Amino acid sequence: MVGSVLGDNRYTLSNGSIHSSTGAEEKLNDLRHLLGKSDGDLLKIVGIGAGAWGSVFAALLQDAYGKFREKVQIRIWRRPGRSVDRSIAEHLFEVINSREDVLRRLIQRCAYLKYVEGRLGDRTLYADEILRDGFCLNMIDTPLCPLKVVTNLQEAVWDADIVINGLPSTETREVFEEISRYWKERISAPIIISLAKGIEAALDPLPRIVTPTQMIQCATQIPIENILYLGGPNIASEIYNKEYANARICGAEKWRKHLARFLRQPHFIVWDNSDLVTHEVMGSLKNVYAIGAGMIASLTNESATSKSVYFAHCTSEMIFITHLLAEEPEKLAGPLLADTYVTLLKGRNAWYGQMLAKGELSPDMGDSIKGKGMIQGVSAVGAFYELLRQQSLSILHPDDKKPVAPVELCPILKTLYKILITREAPVQAILQALRDETMNDPRERIEIAQSHAFYRPSLLSKP
Repeated sequence: MVGSVLGDNRYTLSNGSIHSSTGAEEKLNDLRHLLGKSDGDLLKIVGIGAGAWGSVFAALLQDAYGKFREKVQIRIWRRPGRSVDRSIAEHLFEVINSREDVLRRLIQRCAYLKYVEGRLGDRTLYADEILRDGFCLNMIDTPLCPLKVVTNLQEAVWDADIVINGLPSTETREVFEEISRYWKERISAPIIISLAKGIEAALDPLPRIVTPTQMIQCATQIPIENILYLGGPNIASEIYNKEYANARICGAEKWRKHLARFLRQPHFIVWDNSDLVTHEVMGSLKNVYAIGAGMIASLTNESATSKSVYFAHCTSEMIFITHLLAEEPEKLAGPLLADTYVTLLKGRNAWYGQMLAKGELSPDMGDSIKGKGMIQGVSAVGAFYELLRQQSLSILHPDDKKPVAPVELCPILKTLYKILITREAPVQAILQALRDETMNDPRERIEIAQSHAFYRPSLLSKP
């Protein structure tokens, strides 16, 4: 950990500065009051899904508020039965023994022996079992605090006040359809905060993007004002290790400002914004181009020049797409580029692109990777391509002045689709596309977007 504990309410960062967290109980009391909680009535928070970010988010809340046991209950749900293979168990054992604080904690909890047996192959460990001890299967190298884990979905959610969606977008609809059955008798609607970064494409009656918050609203019929999105340029393991980070919670003013204050910590600053759907979409868009960045990095042996050429082209495509999706796209430039930058540096989508280029993975293996979880950029490539290929969105091509679908001006997106979705092109095609002598100057793509009335509000289901 970067920070070390000094007392009940203080910790020191690696630079020697001391931060106080004495406001935690006050923030908790404020949120309890807002939700109408009386004395003795627990504020119940549950995370759904235990990937890296979902687990870290629950652990951050547990670290900040878990000591107020008479006021708040923080739990996390994950599916039971996922076994930990021996190679991961061996690595987990090494991590435990390299951290004196973790080793002591497991010995005190009489839990150390099972990790010895797991390493020897004498016992099968399970993902929900190790999560209780603070180990996320997708992030073994970053031990978390112990978490209260529930494997029964109905038990987890039926009376929850705040539900954190830590599921991949590809699983969100199905799980929340099941959850909706347990909420039929509820009198008051819960608050839902979605962490998911992924989209689906719907083509009838008009082409449009479907985001995780929209999937949740459709599945549960919870009022949209009770559904929010939280995202930002951050890496889960670094946030838990108290690297300074920021995020933005988006949604209705009724809840977002109060939740921003509740979630804010000295090392994790949370702002708020009203534009829910657009920020969700931008969180998904950067994953698309991160996969290509990983491919380029590997194929060119980390050539700084090649990576910068790719960055110029991919950012111009992202700017082009934001002009289709947002009435004021310039407001998204900073957050989108920041999120893209961190994903290119250390995100799982860029890693996935690298592994494809090295031949250590192949598209045929699917987008759920052991030890990493779901690679959200793959489904996003398919969704953005399917939307932007629709002739109803046609624009004039800058050279021949004929109407073309927007995707025809996004050569990187087209190439990624051929590699990842139809699988008709090898990974090396991304490099060929980048070096295509007929490719337009990325500046021109930006100028086209800025000089035309591109905005299509229907794409985000806006009137």
